[in-house]
Amino acid sequence: MIEGLNKIEVITIFAEDLAAARAFYEDVFGLEVVWSDEASAVVRLENLMINVLRADRADTLIEPRAVAGAEAGVRLLPTIAVDDVDAVHEQLKEHGVTILNGPTDRPWGRRTLAFTDPAGNVWEAAQILA
Repeated sequence: MIEGLNKIEVITIFAEDLAAARAFYEDVFGLEVVWSDEASAVVRLENLMINVLRADRADTLIEPRAVAGAEAGVRLLPTIAVDDVDAVHEQLKEHGVTILNGPTDRPWGRRTLAFTDPAGNVWEAAQILA
């Protein structure tokens, strides 16, 4: 085991349209932008930050691998704990957010909802069922 690999500080996601992705995280999630420049915008959640990075600027972070396009498939599914998935579902629809599936009761005791940001990154909202 390697010591110190037990806390996520930042998740970097790639977006072709930085302005649309930034607006999504500000308007839909209600997050504060804590740093930005022409290539990225960093927003803060309660326990970590999301760095929304222009896809065409990501190569140096992941070289020699390539940035895959949104059409390549889902590569990450961050889950956000919520109290009421149905209420979140309605609010996301009001913001014009693309809903992929749900709300659905899952056999592992969660009610979930999957949705995307403007760059095609998929998120899940999950409520613990009684």
